[in-house]
Amino acid sequence: MDSLPAEFLEVPARRMAELFPAPTLIHLQGRRDPALFVSLLLHGNEEAGLLAVQQVLRRYFDDGRLLELPRALTLFVGNVAAAAQGVRRLDGQPDFNRIWPGHDGADSPEAGMMSEVTATMQARGVFASIDVHNNTGLNPYYACVNSLGERFLHLAGLFGRTVVYFIRPTGVQSAAFARFCPAVTLECGKVGDRAGVEHAARFVDACLHMAEFPGRPVAPGDIDLFHTVATIRVPAQVRFSFGGDPVDLRLAPDLDHLNFRELPPGTPLGWVHAGGVAPLDVRDEQGRAVTEHYFEVADTELRTRVAVMPSMFTRDERVIRQDCLGYLMERYPLESIRR
Repeated sequence: MDSLPAEFLEVPARRMAELFPAPTLIHLQGRRDPALFVSLLLHGNEEAGLLAVQQVLRRYFDDGRLLELPRALTLFVGNVAAAAQGVRRLDGQPDFNRIWPGHDGADSPEAGMMSEVTATMQARGVFASIDVHNNTGLNPYYACVNSLGERFLHLAGLFGRTVVYFIRPTGVQSAAFARFCPAVTLECGKVGDRAGVEHAARFVDACLHMAEFPGRPVAPGDIDLFHTVATIRVPAQVRFSFGGDPVDLRLAPDLDHLNFRELPPGTPLGWVHAGGVAPLDVRDEQGRAVTEHYFEVADTELRTRVAVMPSMFTRDERVIRQDCLGYLMERYPLESIRR
């Protein structure tokens, strides 16, 4: 599409399918080209991006008509079917943020669609790409990058001090667009966090007004950079809970309070019913199994074996089954990547 109905400004995520029955790419003109690209609702229950863009665009609507934007803007409205049900993705659907070019999963019509969107935008040109998400644990607002180029770090630093670099999981929107423009993923707190929406709206508006990226390197004191080194999953055959149920793995009820905290070796994370090895599947950036490097079981207690910093630990059992329990990070000083 090349226009936006005024109803878009008010419609909630659950009713977005009434405006756009399928994933939709919307090109809006502005004073500057190329366009800023913003993807919304790749996970149907994560509404921060939609609310932030609605907040920004209200400033440019007058009498039902969109006024000229400071920069061209392309919106990709993603999983409207899942949004209608208030879930991350429907059963039987792929994850809409794991099937972009570069993914290592099976081909699907949805993955073909993401390839088409990517090719379209690469041909048109993109000033910068923003993918907006909520998460289900207690985390600060932060930006993720898949490249350590200076423009990527400047873009991420505009959102906040906390920046996370990762290359897994594959198939994410930001990694696909990082091949031809600066790209970030924004994590804006839990669903319903109005401050996170406000923060994302200010960021999108600032990017619309940006003429170019600074020519200087990012100063080491401007951002706190972290590197995701491992992904933690609970194997499908492992029964788990956060309560007192007799399951294979009982996780600490306050597990998500550990996010972005440096945990020393021996920090307890839960309890294993039968003892033995940690019933987790932990993979490093190359996909290698590294569970025993990071975790151990001592007297049925699941503990960290080395110092770690988790992110995105969640207590949402559906998200854990559909995606992962969380990630492990390490600090990544800027000086070390510029040597």
